[in-house]
Amino acid sequence: MQNTSEQYDAVIKECRELFQKKMKDYGSAWRILRLPSLTDQIYIKAQRIRGLQENDVRKVDEGEKSEFIGIINYAIMALVQIEKGIVEQPDLDVAEAVELYNKHITITKTLMENKNHDYGEAWREMRVSSLTDLILQKLLRVKQIEDNKGKTLVSEGIDANYQDIINYSVFALIHLNE
Repeated sequence: MQNTSEQYDAVIKECRELFQKKMKDYGSAWRILRLPSLTDQIYIKAQRIRGLQENDVRKVDEGEKSEFIGIINYAIMALVQIEKGIVEQPDLDVAEAVELYNKHITITKTLMENKNHDYGEAWREMRVSSLTDLILQKLLRVKQIEDNKGKTLVSEGIDANYQDIINYSVFALIHLNE
């Protein structure tokens, strides 16, 4: 698997470090966010990436990489919110938040490894722009599930879509780092 596991871990290490620094700066203020708010934050970032990929001129000096990192961290926050529920006041210290981060990234990485085995690392042949489009598609699915009050008839739930969003973002960052 062309060191996918090591590349994955390196990307997550960078994302986790930023998450920890922001936790020290802001605490767990994100714990008050409802899932649709997190979904919208991720959607904004994905739309910005798509805009960066399509536009020749950039007016803000931030590239795709920082936006993909943001998507990963917001999606992990969403998974924590699904598990723990929304609160009225921040309730996690840095250590607790990082423990939850690690728990959800471990589950998500295992999903990636299983799918990666079955799909034969097809993502390595994909363009970053295609990964961006898949993230946007997943977000539109999540929005529809949220509008349906979390109910699906035959489809996977919101958590599985967030996990796919994380994994697509990691793949994009691996491509951008190569």
